[in-house]
Amino acid sequence: MSSHSEHIFFRCTRPITMTFFQCAQVFILFKKKCIHYNSPSPSNSLAVMTVVIGFEGSANKIGVGIVRDGEVLSNPRRTYITPPGQGFLPSETARHHRSVILTVLKEALEEAGLKPADVDCVAYTKGPGMGAPLVTVALVARTVAQLWGKPLLGVNHCIGHIEMGRLITQANNPTVLYVSGGNTQVIAYSERRYRIFGETIDIAVGNCLDRFARVIKISNDPSPGYNIEQMAKKGTQYVELPYTVKGMDVSFSGILSYIEVRSGKMLKCNQCTAEDLCFSLQETLFSMLVEITERAMAHCSSQEVLIVGGVGCNLRLQEMMGVMCKERGAKLFATDESFCIDNGAMIAQAGWEMFRSGQTTELSDSWITQRYRTDEVEVTWRD
Repeated sequence: MSSHSEHIFFRCTRPITMTFFQCAQVFILFKKKCIHYNSPSPSNSLAVMTVVIGFEGSANKIGVGIVRDGEVLSNPRRTYITPPGQGFLPSETARHHRSVILTVLKEALEEAGLKPADVDCVAYTKGPGMGAPLVTVALVARTVAQLWGKPLLGVNHCIGHIEMGRLITQANNPTVLYVSGGNTQVIAYSERRYRIFGETIDIAVGNCLDRFARVIKISNDPSPGYNIEQMAKKGTQYVELPYTVKGMDVSFSGILSYIEVRSGKMLKCNQCTAEDLCFSLQETLFSMLVEITERAMAHCSSQEVLIVGGVGCNLRLQEMMGVMCKERGAKLFATDESFCIDNGAMIAQAGWEMFRSGQTTELSDSWITQRYRTDEVEVTWRD
């Protein structure tokens, strides 16, 4: 470790450090982008309303969103896209985030028509996620909070998805299916916690789709999952794949291994097409998700399902879940890619709920963590 490095109050699975030069770069960029604190003007119309700005960057999306009392004022973001057949590495993803985050911040303020003085609280993704990107975003959020003289709030990424879904859909007390590249959980609220009723025991459903996309060299633009969804619409033959549900939990690694080993030979021998494999993989994975969601609904006597997370904007998943809900006389709630995919507004909304209930994060506690379970958070803003 360099003697010219200093710790900046981040806790992770490994020590995270920033050099003095890197810290200085952040402040120089702030000056170049002209994002300064302005003294609040006396008695403006937003004085009685709470405005929260949220920073999200736990994976390959970097976003800054602003929320004012349930209204999304702005929500710009950027995506780090790699060539077909490749995933995104933490260091390269963090480098991308550093290169655009202040531009995205400036866009968010301009789209919202606000000045730093109008903001009441700065929220950022504390975790879970990839270490280096999380640190990049947390560093900027800490800097913004100190420059603007605003309180800081560390937000659980999963809670951000749930609260944004509840805001947009107006679902009352749903059973939540949270599906993304890093997480797969079935969740329900009870006694100040979002309780996990079922989850993946290995890899997330989005990770399974992404890694399959690499095997058959599907483009990552705009996302591998979206391109698999489009190809699946052209599939006509169902290829039987392993179906692994263990009680309330699911396993996707075996399905991925099976299709990784066999796909090359099947395509070469014209046993099926790439579109057939996309169709078959989606049908199998989504059937498993619908099964454990229905079981959780029965346990909780729930009549609502809310799908959140990046995979949640898949229309085939929504269709399959909708059929199950209709058979049970239940309602399905989902959002489009504007709010399903990682974004800053979801962190702002969760931060808004937390801030209104009296929570803030001290600077000395504003660390990040790559592992931060949904049920670790005390939900102080719900009855």
